[in-house]
Amino acid sequence: MADLHIEEFCHDTLRILVQLYQVFPRRRAVYVEDICGEDAPDELGMHSARHMGCLGTMLWLAEEGYIRYVDTIYQEGVDQAVLTHRSFVLLTGISSLRLREPEPDSPPGVKHEKLMLVEQMRAALQSRSSERIAAVARYFLSHAPEPVEADEYRGIITPERPGEPDPEGAGDTTGQGNTPFPPGWPGQDGTPQA
Repeated sequence: MADLHIEEFCHDTLRILVQLYQVFPRRRAVYVEDICGEDAPDELGMHSARHMGCLGTMLWLAEEGYIRYVDTIYQEGVDQAVLTHRSFVLLTGISSLRLREPEPDSPPGVKHEKLMLVEQMRAALQSRSSERIAAVARYFLSHAPEPVEADEYRGIITPERPGEPDPEGAGDTTGQGNTPFPPGWPGQDGTPQA
């Protein structure tokens, strides 16, 4: 990518989102120096273009509905920031852009987690590759949240068999099993589960 300010924007976007994901749903202050490094204001107290670009990224993410915050902390960051619903759904969704695949012998829940977009962001940041960081940032910013389909959890959550009581002890009053999964899932018709 030829434009340095766009590379920096992509890098800052991923760092901000990952930092907020790590404490979600708690709110926290996000400081520019934690995202892009320390900055020494000049003799007039003006911050560098890099510092202001990072702050601009925070404000832009909020304006576009990816994060929320209560107030700015002078020109040092944003206070009480949190991911929006939109960002949370995007970050926890399965990414079709894969920089790192899970280990083949990983348990299904671990495989699912490693395929999430937030894990691809972490992989891009760890690689320190501008191309990978830009690819994941653009992938994130170009997607709208989609409903999570039950198939995404196939192999992770095992549906109950018809007639079995639910784990909370309410019992199965319908004869269909207390399950969020549609008919035809393994175990729904008495077939062995994989």
